[in-house]
Amino acid sequence: MKFAYFPGCSLHSTAKEFGDSTVAVCKALGVELQEIPDWSCCGATSAHATSHELAVALPARSLGLAEKIGLDVVAPCAACYNRLKSAEAAMKDKGELAEKINSTLSDKYTGAISVRPLIDPLSTPEILERLASFTRKPLSGLKVAAYYGCLLVRPPKVLGFDDPEDPQSIDNILRAIGAEPVEWYYKNECCGASFSLTRVDMVHKMTHDVLLRAKKSGADAIACACPLCQANLDMRQEEIGKKYGTDFGLPVFYITELMALAMDLPEARQYWSKHMVDVQPALAKIGKAPVQAAAEEA
Repeated sequence: MKFAYFPGCSLHSTAKEFGDSTVAVCKALGVELQEIPDWSCCGATSAHATSHELAVALPARSLGLAEKIGLDVVAPCAACYNRLKSAEAAMKDKGELAEKINSTLSDKYTGAISVRPLIDPLSTPEILERLASFTRKPLSGLKVAAYYGCLLVRPPKVLGFDDPEDPQSIDNILRAIGAEPVEWYYKNECCGASFSLTRVDMVHKMTHDVLLRAKKSGADAIACACPLCQANLDMRQEEIGKKYGTDFGLPVFYITELMALAMDLPEARQYWSKHMVDVQPALAKIGKAPVQAAAEEA
């Protein structure tokens, strides 16, 4: 199983733990990632608010580079996936916009390859079976709220990924590594995304609602696949708790971090110190001394 890999800007910077754990997990599972040479920013989250043409052209350039190497694209970041998949749809329309954009590209995108979110191949029956067999330290006892946010599943007519109302891909990965995905109905609600910079009040309310529902569901932690979601839920959790008078205490993991932990990959322990919310109380619920010791070393 081999893919052209689009890490996006965040996985090389603010969400480096997502990028590092993605590479480590895929290597362990035999999913080969070939990083797209000279890829460029997908335009999230501002390009589509500036120019529709720019919003398509930026990801189309990277799609053209991926088509040149002949591999379908995987994008771990939900925002990157959304922008790349939207560009794929616009370019496959073969209309005037696609012709105009391709006329400016050195490596044209003709629609010969497609885009998938990383959790799509990672949640196939083949990989889930392999993941379960490679799990050395099952996360039994850990209750996790699988959080998809809005960018992985909407708009469904364009993205066509999972059930937009009740997605299960992350839930199935959690089951494979021994964790217990909780039932909750905020798994596909928006956290406010990049409005965190311009409408903090709005993001406080939206993120509070997500955290509150996760807490009420009995979750010990949240698992996501979006740097925007992770930043809002983790980084702002303390200030939101003070504002609303609630101590959530919910660490927010990238799903690949939990996979690395369950597979006992040596890279797993280096990620936890990057979290704002202390992960150790949640990890302690797994009830295994080696895991707790690893957390103390991070």
